[in-house]
Amino acid sequence: MRAAIYARVSKTENGQSPEMQLRDFTEYAKRRSWTAAGEYVDVGISGAKDERPELDRLMADAHRRRFDVVVVWKFDRFARSVSHLLRALETFDALGIAFVSLSEQMDTTTPAGRMVFTVLGSVAELERSLIVERVKAGLRNARAKGKTLGRPKVILDASKIAKLRAQGLGWKKISRELKVGVGTVLRIAHEARESGLENPSAKTFRTIARKHRLDLAGGSTVAAAFR
Repeated sequence: MRAAIYARVSKTENGQSPEMQLRDFTEYAKRRSWTAAGEYVDVGISGAKDERPELDRLMADAHRRRFDVVVVWKFDRFARSVSHLLRALETFDALGIAFVSLSEQMDTTTPAGRMVFTVLGSVAELERSLIVERVKAGLRNARAKGKTLGRPKVILDASKIAKLRAQGLGWKKISRELKVGVGTVLRIAHEARESGLENPSAKTFRTIARKHRLDLAGGSTVAAAFR
C-alpha cells in the first residue's frame, strides 16, 4: 500500500519535532511493508487554525488517489476538532483510503479499526440528527410566538437613488451609500426606464411607486435621474 504521512507541530510545543513523528511513521510503515507516497508537514501552526497548507495539499492529493492510506501520529495532530476529524474520515472512506493514528492505535485497514470508524460515524450521524431536530424545534417555537424568520427584507427607496444619481454619484457609490448590491440599484433603474416614468400612465406609475416607494409627485425627476 502507498502511505501518506501527515505531521504537525505548533510553535508552543517543546520536546517534539516533525522529525520525531516522521521517524515513528517510517518505522510503522516498514513493519507493514507499505511504500512511502509522500510526507505532508505543517510546522509552527496551531491545531485550531483553519489554514494548513500541507493538510490542504494532502486532501487534494487524496482526491487524486495518490495514496492508499493516511498515517498520523495522533488525532489532534491531524484534525482541529472532532467534527473536522469525522468529515475527513468520511472523505477518506468514500475515496477508498484507509486511516491510521499511531497513538490511538486506530487502523481502518483492520476489522477493529473499521468498527471504531463505524462507531464514530454513527455518533456523528446522531449528533447531526439532534442538531437538525433542535433547529426545527426552535423554528416551530419562534413561529408559535409570531416571530418573523429569515433575513429582513431590504426596502429600497427609489427616490433616494434618484437624488444620489442627480448629485453625480456612480452606481457603485450609490450601492455603498444605501448598503445594497449594485445589481439591486441597477434593476430598479432599469425598471424605471422600461416603465416609461418620463410620461407614465397613472396606473403604471402608481404600481412602480408602490413597489419602490417613489415620490408620486416627482416621477419625471426620478426617471431623468435614473438615466
